[in-house]
Amino acid sequence: MARQAQDKSSTSQPAASKLDDERALIRDLATLLDQTNLTEIEIERAGLRVRVARNISTAAIVPTAPMAAPVMVAAPAAPGAAAAGAAAPDISKHPGAVPSPMVGTAYVAPEPGAKPFVEVGAKVKVGQTLLIIEAMKTMNQIPAPRAGTVTQILIEDGQPVEFGEPLVIIE
Repeated sequence: MARQAQDKSSTSQPAASKLDDERALIRDLATLLDQTNLTEIEIERAGLRVRVARNISTAAIVPTAPMAAPVMVAAPAAPGAAAAGAAAPDISKHPGAVPSPMVGTAYVAPEPGAKPFVEVGAKVKVGQTLLIIEAMKTMNQIPAPRAGTVTQILIEDGQPVEFGEPLVIIE
């Protein structure tokens, strides 16, 4: 009986030590967040996965229902037209194109059902928010790089975007 009690206490000591190690790891990660001004950090080590995040308030709310991305269907080429001549111009080469600075999900409004940040025909100023891109659970405002008029919005609300993908045309 005494041997069983001794065995239980010896097995609880490594568990307590492991718990102390995990708490120390979390404290170290929280300190690292403060020192680097990150909003979130996650690591996985020896089967233990730890994520430490700082509460940040954003004006954007992620929609609860996924939205379908638009499907582009090419129109049939006119008879006798050369394949190269039928190709659409590369919109990313447009001088007023605003490219995505990151990979993520683009939203045109601060929250579902709200008025969009900008609409086609709207005059914008340098630095004015055009849309937001959610990347790694952080909402990133995408500012207008130049003043002008929004002539095209090339993405749909909730659409995944790639780095460098044109989002908006400002002329």
